[in-house]
Amino acid sequence: MSNTSDKRRILIIDDSEAIHTDFRRILNPEQRRSRNDLDQLEEVLFGPAPSRASASLEESLFEVESAFQGQEGVAKVREAEAAGRPYSLVFLDYRMPPGWNGAETLRHLRTVSPALRVVLCSAYSDYSWAEMLQKFGEHHSLRELRKPFNGQEVRKLALSLTEQRDMH
Repeated sequence: MSNTSDKRRILIIDDSEAIHTDFRRILNPEQRRSRNDLDQLEEVLFGPAPSRASASLEESLFEVESAFQGQEGVAKVREAEAAGRPYSLVFLDYRMPPGWNGAETLRHLRTVSPALRVVLCSAYSDYSWAEMLQKFGEHHSLRELRKPFNGQEVRKLALSLTEQRDMH
């Protein structure tokens, strides 16, 4: 397992705690569940679960952090840049009442970290994808992901976009 400094840093900016939990489960499967009574009963009945030691390296690639509003997310990106530990990728919600929406947050993120890769996520959009690309350009650093999202799609996006960032 790689140590924390080797992991690709991802920031989730979304006002829903459930979304943060979903991203953590998708991006860090080995941390998917804590042992509860049902897990313990299963172990008593069926024996210990197979070791996760054989899990792929990809499962431990990500260090996932959370921000629940745009302003908090921009502050975290600024702090990470200043500390020399920048994020490789941000998953950003379009709508986060009562604070900044995704477009406003993205505008501020671009001033703090212009090359930061961002995936805009929402079931609803106040802006069309064409409007977002026209406003922010650079299609290679900006993507869109519709909720409800597919776990495999999230993981593929995270792997490819953080790999691209690491190469630059």
